[in-house]
Amino acid sequence: MTKLSDDARKLLDRPLPGWATTVRPDGSLHNTVVWVGLDGDDVLINTAVGRAKERHLSADARVSVSVLDPDDAFHWVTVSGRGVLERDGADDVINALSKKYIGEDVYPFRQEGEQRVTVRIAPENVIYNTGG
Repeated sequence: MTKLSDDARKLLDRPLPGWATTVRPDGSLHNTVVWVGLDGDDVLINTAVGRAKERHLSADARVSVSVLDPDDAFHWVTVSGRGVLERDGADDVINALSKKYIGEDVYPFRQEGEQRVTVRIAPENVIYNTGG
């Protein structure tokens, strides 16, 4: 496992949208905008059971998450690893991300019957660019 630098952690801690890249069954790549959290050096994103990220990661755990500083297009971080799907605690994670990103204590966009799942990514590769 690779550790995050303090500067990479600071960028990931900011309420900046990121994007996650997963692998489709045909081998092509799929990107989606995500909210990003941290648990130690693990990067956390959250989705719902049945959505593309969850389906893709169930078949192929490889995932990459990136965040770009909107004030400096050359200041960014990419974390790659294998995504572990966790249902336990997923509601708490999406609520914490909701608080971080939109100031809401409870995630307001839940669909009826939706089951949340957290994707935990232990960094295998970290690329951090300090900016221009």
